[in-house]
Amino acid sequence: MAYISKNPFTGIENTQFETLSDQELNKKLKIAELAQNDWRIYCFEGRSKLLLNLSELLLKDTQKYAELISIEMGKPITQSLGEVKKCAWLCEYFAEKGSGFLHGHTLDSTSEISQICYDPLGVIFSIMPWNFPFWQVFRCIVPAIMAGNVVILKHASNVPQCAEAIESVFLEAGFNVGILQNLFITYDQVEEVIAKPVVKAVAFTGSNEIGSIIAQIAGKNIKKTVLELGGSDPFIVFDDADLNHALEFAILSRFLNAGQSCIAAKRFVLHEDIADEFVHNLKALIENFLIGDPLKSNTFMGPMVNENAILILERQLEESIKLGAECIIGGMRNSENRSVFMPSLYSNVPVNSPLWNEEIFGPVATVHVFNTDDEALDLANNTRFGLGASVWTTDTERANLFAEKLETGTVAINNMVKSEPGLPFGGVKDSGYGRELGKYGMHEFMNIKAVCYS
Repeated sequence: MAYISKNPFTGIENTQFETLSDQELNKKLKIAELAQNDWRIYCFEGRSKLLLNLSELLLKDTQKYAELISIEMGKPITQSLGEVKKCAWLCEYFAEKGSGFLHGHTLDSTSEISQICYDPLGVIFSIMPWNFPFWQVFRCIVPAIMAGNVVILKHASNVPQCAEAIESVFLEAGFNVGILQNLFITYDQVEEVIAKPVVKAVAFTGSNEIGSIIAQIAGKNIKKTVLELGGSDPFIVFDDADLNHALEFAILSRFLNAGQSCIAAKRFVLHEDIADEFVHNLKALIENFLIGDPLKSNTFMGPMVNENAILILERQLEESIKLGAECIIGGMRNSENRSVFMPSLYSNVPVNSPLWNEEIFGPVATVHVFNTDDEALDLANNTRFGLGASVWTTDTERANLFAEKLETGTVAINNMVKSEPGLPFGGVKDSGYGRELGKYGMHEFMNIKAVCYS
């Protein structure tokens, strides 16, 4: 198995890397173990300084890293630039706030004095996806490293240059060898790594099906897991909403990164009084998208990541149409470049169709119409996923009610769902468990230890 970097838009291979032998892999695991012994006792001030160095390097070479993202997985360059800058923000946030999340504290108990302490778990195995090849990695590993853990990274096989660049910039920032190591390993080796005693926990972001396999392997070996497994986020628009504002964010939330985002607004749930107007205006906006070369600064939507991703999407659409789904706009590849799938809307989607039951990882949204608040809530929650949801209304009481009753890890009121450094991020139901980011994300990979004095 080789890790092959290929430009999705041009189809030209960039480069490839061979996988590690078992001997090379064991050597890297030993390096991680030795690095952990020193890093766990390294002072918070030193960790913060290194993270600030890392942030400065990301900002200095933002263009270089953004172009790497765009040529490996097809993200438009302006969005890639934003992704790298967001990683720099993340480093700054945990450099400033991280130590405060780990200070011990006392609490009441039957003992004379009881304290809670936070100890790093050890070596964390991070298995990350391709769709945000810098941000997904950074949001997982930066809190873990700031907390005193070291990380071994198995990145997606189609973004190997991003994986190499991330390890290199950590070293350039001054982190010792072994704090973060990139592993070009096979799927069989992934199972072996999870089982190794040196590995204390596993973080995985990816498909629900692979996440289930990872959880089974980790469970068999009594290893903690944090899983983020995708979503089918509703975008609920009521008749009292600011429609222009909602439309602006509907476009961004569904079609950024060619719709290849776990927290994209995949289902537009619209009140019947505004549904026709909303869809009409949404179609007009879609028709004006600038689609094409991701390296051009005016491109809004580029290619999908590879041919297999398009074939999966086409299969989902074909099966759903046979069951009664209707195409409003799109539904096909771009005639000039077959790597681009046109932004699409579908209505009358049956509950037994892939468009309803599966995560749609591409520039396709579905439209659902409701009359009452109860209908809107039922539509929104009628999914096996539970990652995010956005609610558009000027009624504060309604917004609070939906925030309470939506079965998701994040609810955005009059805004799109997004992740940022200080907010816990993760899902419920088939979207996974555990949290990344913020204080709660840091604590996922800590031994929360009770110490009692009598």
